[in-house]
Amino acid sequence: MRYRKLCLIALITLILVISQPFAHQLILFPATQVLAQTPADRKAEADRLLQQGIEQYQTSQFEAALQSWQQALVIYREIKDRLGEEQSLGNLGLAYYALGDYIKAIGYEQQSLTIAREIKDHLGEGQSLGNLGIAYYALGDYIKAIGYEQQSLAIAREIKNRQGEGAALGNLGNAYFSLGDYKKAIEYHSSSLAIKREIKDHVGEGKSLGNLGLAYHALGDYKKAIEYHSSSLAIKREIKDHVGEEQSLGNLGITYNAMGEYVKAIECHSLSLAIAREIKDRLGEGIALGNLGIAYFSLGDYAKAIEYQSSKLTIAREIKDRLGEGNALGNLGLAYDGLGDHTKAIEYHSSSLAIAREINYRNVEERSLGNLGLAYYALGDYKKAIEYHSSSLAIAREINDRNGEGRSLGNLGIAYGALKDYTKMIEYEQQSLAIAREINDRNGEAKSLNNLGVAFQKSGNLKEAEKILRAGIEVRKSIRRDLGNNDAYKVSIFEEQARTYRTLQQVLIAQNKTNDALEISEQGRSRALVDLLNSRLSGKNAVPTVEPTLSLLKQIAKQHSSTLVEYSIIPDEFKIQGKQETNESELYIWVIKPTGEVTFRKADLKPLWQKQNTTLAQVVTTTRDSIGVTRSIFKAEVVNPVDDKLQTQSLQKLHQLLIEPIADLLPSEENQRVIFVPQRDLFLVPFPALQDKQGKYLIAKHTILTAPSIQVLDLTRQQRQKVKLAGVSEALVLGNPTMPSVAAKIGEKPEKLQNLPGAKREAQAIAPLLNTTILTGDSATKAAVLARIPKARIIHLATHGIFDDFQGLQSAIALAPTATDNGLLTAEEILQLKLNAELVVLSACNTGRGRITGDGVIGLSRSLITAGAPSVIVSLWSVNDNSTSLLMTEFYQNLQKFDKATALRKAMLTTQKKYQNPLHWAAFTLIGESE
Repeated sequence: MRYRKLCLIALITLILVISQPFAHQLILFPATQVLAQTPADRKAEADRLLQQGIEQYQTSQFEAALQSWQQALVIYREIKDRLGEEQSLGNLGLAYYALGDYIKAIGYEQQSLTIAREIKDHLGEGQSLGNLGIAYYALGDYIKAIGYEQQSLAIAREIKNRQGEGAALGNLGNAYFSLGDYKKAIEYHSSSLAIKREIKDHVGEGKSLGNLGLAYHALGDYKKAIEYHSSSLAIKREIKDHVGEEQSLGNLGITYNAMGEYVKAIECHSLSLAIAREIKDRLGEGIALGNLGIAYFSLGDYAKAIEYQSSKLTIAREIKDRLGEGNALGNLGLAYDGLGDHTKAIEYHSSSLAIAREINYRNVEERSLGNLGLAYYALGDYKKAIEYHSSSLAIAREINDRNGEGRSLGNLGIAYGALKDYTKMIEYEQQSLAIAREINDRNGEAKSLNNLGVAFQKSGNLKEAEKILRAGIEVRKSIRRDLGNNDAYKVSIFEEQARTYRTLQQVLIAQNKTNDALEISEQGRSRALVDLLNSRLSGKNAVPTVEPTLSLLKQIAKQHSSTLVEYSIIPDEFKIQGKQETNESELYIWVIKPTGEVTFRKADLKPLWQKQNTTLAQVVTTTRDSIGVTRSIFKAEVVNPVDDKLQTQSLQKLHQLLIEPIADLLPSEENQRVIFVPQRDLFLVPFPALQDKQGKYLIAKHTILTAPSIQVLDLTRQQRQKVKLAGVSEALVLGNPTMPSVAAKIGEKPEKLQNLPGAKREAQAIAPLLNTTILTGDSATKAAVLARIPKARIIHLATHGIFDDFQGLQSAIALAPTATDNGLLTAEEILQLKLNAELVVLSACNTGRGRITGDGVIGLSRSLITAGAPSVIVSLWSVNDNSTSLLMTEFYQNLQKFDKATALRKAMLTTQKKYQNPLHWAAFTLIGESE
């Protein structure tokens, strides 16, 4: 039988209930054992009805099974057969559970338990206790569920019922999973798995493996989750359990979705859907459609998400799956929330709530109320949000859902904070924090500490705010340490983590602790990348990552003989608690000179949106648009007319915001290096093209580099030393491979990328300077590139780049396709390489772009640095074929005489003489080492 899994999607502290099988172990009561004496006709009829009900139940005919067992119960009571009565009552409990009436299920299981104890049927007693635990689990009362399952476990061990022991252990694992204690869940599921293997229960083994996959998924260990789900899938295929196969594919899809591997997620859910339709499993079909909807929701394709959830809703209504109907309505609500249509979202959440109340599913009722609270919060109706969160809290307390209680308290705190009632906010967040610590929910603890720190900050108690926020950062660090080298999850949790770092910066600046704030700013960026780089550099003798201190940052500036400029964007007030950070409050800027002198400046960003109805992010976008970046990789080049006046205004506006506050601190000598350390949308700023009031470009005055963080510069310097020791001397130059076909969006038909004849000319001009031959056309395959990469000192790839702004790791370099591969070398594949090159140049479109996160840009540049390249040159937009050929030829000629940063600067200035528009010369940026 299939039951539903609760899967988590974080929107503040929102939990979304997704219809997905969750492998509980419900125990069917067998038909009454044959007695030594010949049974009477009435007893024979009752036994037949009992068995008939079991067969109907096993084929999901729950209402028919209910009728059979009710008839059997009448007969057993009539002939005073207590064992038959006990078993009929227990099975009736299961039927009502399957129909979603958990209160009735509990009533029947309680009656069955009473008789079992009365007639000393220890096996039946254990089964009733286990089934009571599952019913309370369904109601969200996990504490009560654990109590019943522990009693069931004790009896199973006492009577040496190994099957019952395995079932109870699995159910305890599920309960602890829902309480957020994933380590305990893993312990119980591992014990359950061992028993199932011992008694050769292959069906149970598959379920336990699946549950372990879910627990590791919740911990963020997606690789292990994939391993367990794959093992579960293999068993289910081996024993031809098609329903189980369908469920395992669904769980794999959910994990791939969490990893951002949306193509794989959609493939798994599509396979699951195909099986469900083939075996006519309408419930499974609905679940697969719902999961496909969630995958498209994650992609931001809300229209497709709505389409799939609507299909799921239709099936749920058709088969009278009220829980599935409620889940589909809730997910539709979230999709409309994503579209910004909060009014429609409220309609769907209200319908979901009505169903939850009708079927008495208290757990879903609690979450629906919470979703409504969040929707009203998004509309700015904080009083109504408080009403709904209060109702959600009351149910959580009633059913002993400690996780839900903490979540509701936290949301209440945020709503009161929006009303500027900081006393109440502190009160609620302290209660939420206490629960998170009690149930060992470290993510919840970190969130509560963040919210509590904000409350103390807003109420003016800066010392207490600093103390609380630092405590929150320590919790986050401990979570990060426990994740080892799990880069993907470190990046995802850093989105939440970055908020605490930014709030602490505000608190420190308000206390005039500007140097302390710099340390926190640096600690709050690229931590996953720093951990990964440190791990690669230290190898087998892995050492913990050193936290960046002020002395280390000064030392890095001296070692690089560069002026370092670090930016930190501070969002406006409570926008940091919502789904989108729409407005910015201030821009913090630190300048560290090669002498070690540190200066802090800040710029007020509020006038941008208060007076000019724009934001810093929009100014960046407008500037890029004004440059005229319109080249498509799918069609012939189209250049829109460039408005020179708008372009100048935009470039000067960014200069005014980013450079003017610190202009007096930058070096006066044009050959002295300036390394910019951007944040979020500032990674897309064309720093060389920024113009002062006299119209002079920044590249004319300074030699410019960028870095994801200052500490990354320390690690790329170490990588440069390793590259020198490697002693490789060859060069790899590639230009205009036979182009592969690429889909613009997931689910769309692939189109062949545009030919780049200028890239071939570029490669032909560069190759003699590097004493090598080029790869081009059909010879420029992934296999050819990978074969030459380890021996290459310089790698130059002139081709298309495809950027992925959803997960980043599917950003790719276009190479010639073959019969065995699609011609795309992805950022994920590059991440696994070991490069010995001192310089990698991606003379391609958008190679500096990707998914912008709190940890920096997840894309090709990050993967290349991680793979060992100390210096990487990438582009911020689709570059022009001819002008890029000129710029790159100039760059390599200059590289014979100058360092990389100077060579790139001179190449830009030369190209600018022929192509005045920054579109043609300002796209490229050098990340990492100049030497």
